[in-house]
Order: sequence, then structure tokens, then C-alpha cells
Amino acid sequence: MRPAKDFFRPLAVGAPTPVTEIPARPSRAIHFFDPSNAKMAAKVPQMVGTVDVLLGNLEDAVKADNKEAARAGLVQIAQEVDFGPTQLWTRINALDSPWVLDDLTTLVGEIGDKLDVIMVPKVQGAEDIHYVDRLLAQLEAKAGLERPILVHAILETARGVANVEEICGASPRMQGLSLGPADLAADRRMKTTRVGGGHPGYLVRQDANPSQPEAHRDVFQQDLWHYTISRMVDACAMHGIYPYYGPFGDIADVVACEDQFRNAFLLGCVGTWSLHPRQIEIANRVFAPSADEIKHARRVVAAMGDGTGAVMLDGKMEDDASLKQCLVMVELAEQLAAIDPQLKAQYDAITIED
Repeated sequence: MRPAKDFFRPLAVGAPTPVTEIPARPSRAIHFFDPSNAKMAAKVPQMVGTVDVLLGNLEDAVKADNKEAARAGLVQIAQEVDFGPTQLWTRINALDSPWVLDDLTTLVGEIGDKLDVIMVPKVQGAEDIHYVDRLLAQLEAKAGLERPILVHAILETARGVANVEEICGASPRMQGLSLGPADLAADRRMKTTRVGGGHPGYLVRQDANPSQPEAHRDVFQQDLWHYTISRMVDACAMHGIYPYYGPFGDIADVVACEDQFRNAFLLGCVGTWSLHPRQIEIANRVFAPSADEIKHARRVVAAMGDGTGAVMLDGKMEDDASLKQCLVMVELAEQLAAIDPQLKAQYDAITIED
């Protein structure tokens, strides 16, 4: 058992000191690109500043023959592009793959100072994070890095979901978790071939009318991922890290995409993946509080004074629990306004009436 006092000590001589708190950096959309795809790579510089996170993908969606080209392409992009306010992440290959060791040694050694987060796929338990944690410390020490690279795990297996709490607490590097619905559905033997989102067969049906048993009965589609997202959110909140919805595969269905993103946002997720530029706009909008929400939140904060007791506002009771909810929204708005001029203008234009 590792003593608590050792948890925040470097795992290698010369490695940077682990962080004691994960920075609250807005990451509404994590936009994936294939560094081996010249067309995608050419668009990266002009996307800086339009999306919170750009992620060079080395794993799924990159053919085996292109793995080395993708890795080399990411190195070149990171060396040549000034990412400014946009974070640079990467998703390495799975830990049981023949490419992952070269992914880590190459990326940390050559562009470790540019990488904010390394996303690890198909994490099964704390042992996977422990392996990456130690290896990163050794590579950081060798490269002379001054800050630790953070780690983000993808929940893609039933075992990973079952071990979600210990995964979140496995290392000070843990930045957050993402839901990987496609691989998780296969591992659970779920009967869906969709990448994220609901399914028309997963529903509840209106009760029959006794006097008209053959009459039409409304049906309401349910969310296949509600349980998993909720469990992921709780585990992340417990450990002070951040939960994300993952991919929504039906690029053309922007309405369902927005619905799924909003469900995740309301449940506590801070962002999502973007597989196509049109999903960036949806994520940026959905994972930011509206001006009306911030107006209400600021009114509650102003009315509550020292934060104790209760007040009536627009016919509704607001108390210390309400204040805590509103402070979450106000804090998020301040973080987003610092990097998004359009949101800043919207939030700055809000006035609070008595």
C-alpha cells in the first residue's frame, strides 16, 4: 500500500513534482484529428483559438499502416504550431498494442513540453494508470520537463466502469475520464451498433387507455448511457477531476447530437469529443451556460448576501443549496469568458434587476 505522504512525490528522480490540483481549464470540445492525414493536419493552425482542445489521434480510426506516420505527423505539428489558448492532447494506442511504447517515448521526448494531456484508451483498472504514471515520470526526467503531463482515461470496458473509482484515484496525473460508448457497448454485449446516443428500441410507453385499448400510445426514447455517465460524474467529482461525454458518431444528426451533449452537460460533464467541425459549434454552445442562466445565478448570489438563510426570488425559495448550484454556473462563466470573447460579451451585457 502506498503511503499517503508519498502520493505527491515524483515517481522518478528528476521528474517534475506531481500537481496537487487539476487546473480548471475549459474544454468544451476535444476535437480529434488524424496527424497522418495531410488535409486534416493542414487545418490545425487555423483551428487554434476556435476550439478548447485539439487532440492528435494515434489510436482507433488510424490504420495500422499509418500509425508511425500519425506519430511523426503529430510531432511535426506540435513543433511548428503555436497553440496559444488551445490545449494540445493526444490519444495514444492501447496499452496492449505494439505501438504504445514508441508513442510515449517519442512524444514525451520530442514534444513533451507542448503536450497538456495524454488520453489512454481502454483503461481496465488502476494498474493501467500506475504503469503509464511511472513510465511518464521516467520519460519526463530524461527529457528535462518542468511540468508533469496529465492523463485522461477512456471508459470502454465493463471492467473499467466497475473500477471507475480506483481509476480516478490512481494518480495525481489523472485529469479526467471520457465515455467510450462504442467499445463499451460491444464489451457489455449491448444490442446497439450506434456510436453514442440513444436507440429507438430503448423506450417507455404510455399506458393504454382502458376505454380505447387499440388507440395510439406515445413512446419516449430513453438514454442508454444515463447510468454510466452518472457513475462517471460521481467518481470524477469525488477525486477532483473532470468527466466528459465521448463521441457521437452520427455526424449528420445534429439535433440528436445536441440532445446527447446537453444531457451530459446537465448531468455534470464539462465537455465532449468532436469528430467533425460542425460538432465544435454545438459543444461550445451546449457546454456553456446561457446568458439567462447566468443572469439568474448572479441574481441569486446577489440576493443571498452572506450565503445563509433563504430568500424568495420570483416566487421561488432560494437557500444555501441554491447558492452553491449558482456559484458553479458563475464560476464556469468566468472561466469561459476568459478564453471566449463572444461569451465574454454576452455575459458582460447581463444586468441584474432588483
